[in-house]
Amino acid sequence: MATPAKDYTLAELIICANAAAYENDGEVLITGIGVLPRIAASLAMKTCNTDIMMTDSECWLLSEPNPLSRGKDYKQMNETWMGFSRIFDNVWSGRRHITGGPTQIDRFGQSNISALGGTYDKPKVQMLGTRGFPGNSFCHANSFFVPSHNTRVFIDGECDVVCTIGYNPERMPKGYTNDDIDLRMIFTDLCVMDFGGPNKQIRLVSLHPGITVEQVVENTGFEICIPDNVPTTPAPTEEQLAIIREIDPQDLRSKQLKDNPPGDRS
Repeated sequence: MATPAKDYTLAELIICANAAAYENDGEVLITGIGVLPRIAASLAMKTCNTDIMMTDSECWLLSEPNPLSRGKDYKQMNETWMGFSRIFDNVWSGRRHITGGPTQIDRFGQSNISALGGTYDKPKVQMLGTRGFPGNSFCHANSFFVPSHNTRVFIDGECDVVCTIGYNPERMPKGYTNDDIDLRMIFTDLCVMDFGGPNKQIRLVSLHPGITVEQVVENTGFEICIPDNVPTTPAPTEEQLAIIREIDPQDLRSKQLKDNPPGDRS
């Protein structure tokens, strides 16, 4: 059994938790949007699920994940061509799992990356637009990464713009049920959550070292399911940390979180 590391960062803890979410996915296309989810997908491909399919974000399927920082002489390990038509074959058939980074999440698991405040025609803040979020949420598994767990993200009420389907009976399309929606995990700087509560309620799965249930509740704008016993998020292993350093040799991961304490978090 691998020995847990004693010295690791919060970013590395979240990366390893995110990687574990892909362990039982089998041969599916994995997409991690953002630095930490991208490293997590690569870590999973090299450890807990070697069947993962990963692209170079252009047109090649890789047999080895690309590191985040590459010199001009780096040669990526292309396995086969994978253009957009083949990407969408995987998307529409459900053979994909994405970890995205929404700006808002509500109690139904609906998320928003489009706009904040105001009206739909005149928002106070215009962001990315819905992008591929609507189709992603219908077609395949979705997880979320939130670098700052607070009530501005986990909001009271419904998202300002609903970009993804969730477990909201008022918005469920005709012919669909909760069983047709596949929301998996939420990874934050405080904890790990899933949708395993009653009626797909968001549920607390584990607390990061030093974090309390009260902190999670205080920073979440809606009620979540809290089990009687909440474990601590498992620490990375030395093997995982070595792989993470190979994938991210310039330590870009450490710049992604406001709270990134070094040293012993055991």
